[in-house]
Amino acid sequence: MAGVGILFLFGLAKRFLYVGRPNQILIFSGSKRTMADGSEVGYRVVYGGRTWRTPFIERVDGMSLETIPLDLRVANAYSKGGIPLIVHAIANVKISSSSSVVMNAIERFLGRDPAEISRVAKESLEGHLRGVLARLTPEEVNEDRLKFAQALVEEADDDLRKLGLQLDTLKVLNVADDQKYLDSIGRERIANVLMVADMAESAAKSEAEQAEAAAHRSAQVAVEQADSRVIQKQNELRRITAELEARAKAEEERTVQKAAEARAAAEQELQEIRQKLEQTRLMAEVVLPARAQQNAEALRARGAAAEIAEQGAALAQVLDLLTETWLKAGGDAREIFLIQQLEQILATVAAKVRSVEVDEVNLVDAGDGRALAAYLAGYPAMVNEVLGELKRATGVDVTGTLSGGR
Repeated sequence: MAGVGILFLFGLAKRFLYVGRPNQILIFSGSKRTMADGSEVGYRVVYGGRTWRTPFIERVDGMSLETIPLDLRVANAYSKGGIPLIVHAIANVKISSSSSVVMNAIERFLGRDPAEISRVAKESLEGHLRGVLARLTPEEVNEDRLKFAQALVEEADDDLRKLGLQLDTLKVLNVADDQKYLDSIGRERIANVLMVADMAESAAKSEAEQAEAAAHRSAQVAVEQADSRVIQKQNELRRITAELEARAKAEEERTVQKAAEARAAAEQELQEIRQKLEQTRLMAEVVLPARAQQNAEALRARGAAAEIAEQGAALAQVLDLLTETWLKAGGDAREIFLIQQLEQILATVAAKVRSVEVDEVNLVDAGDGRALAAYLAGYPAMVNEVLGELKRATGVDVTGTLSGGR
């Protein structure tokens, strides 16, 4: 039972629920409806969507809102000026979706074949096409087809609205005439265009020649000016180059002179340094060693003399003892003793002097030959010193006795 109920409800919904496509209007006839202007109509319009039909009261019809293409061909349509024209155009019309216009289409075309709608619309547009051609010259129709199409739309709009139709597009494809009027206009215009073109070409050629001549003159002037500027720049460059070369040469000469002066000063300084080095070298290698040698020899000589002096002092002590003995013996004993012992005394003095040993003596002579003589004179001086010390110690003057005096 439940399944039967569901099937019944489904069948009922399918029978009384209507769904309209977006490009379709549904007309529900049978119930009265008050319009916005106060008038009453016996139907209602649904633009797509879905709605319920009142059972046993309303009837549902549909109308398509798709475009209807129209091929418009008008022959022997006289334009302004009496020239018959042949016009070929295409248009697209449709049932208007405006609520204030669609009622006209419902009243006129509901239930009729779409081909009938196409025929009525085509006849209406062709009639208006002839009316528009009568107000335009062939030139206007052929040259400004947009203006022609706009005039046709404005002309046909009122009648199409009365039919409940809407003109979507209109394009004029071709405009011709059997009298070749448009061709003549074209040929005339072509001739005019060619003549104007020839004149323009001649004028342009003349202007081009004049411009070329002017450009050639300008180019020559520009070249001459450029050459003059180049010569000026070259002269200026030569002058600047000469100045720079002169400055460079003067600077080079100053640099060479300064270099020579610096070289001379350096050479002089180098000579002074070399002289100082040579003096230092001579001082280190000759003078200082000579001075050191001389001082060493002097010290050696002093040492030898000191040794001789010590030996003389010892001898003097011996002689002092002898002197005491002589004094005790009397005055004559002294001379006699001296004479007797003279050889021994002299031998003793000589032996003492010879006892001074000098292994090696380095003499530094100042160049006057006195160093060797001074050294050799040291031995007699030592003997004389010993005899002198003997005289001072004993009072015995050996030298005086030998010379015959007391």
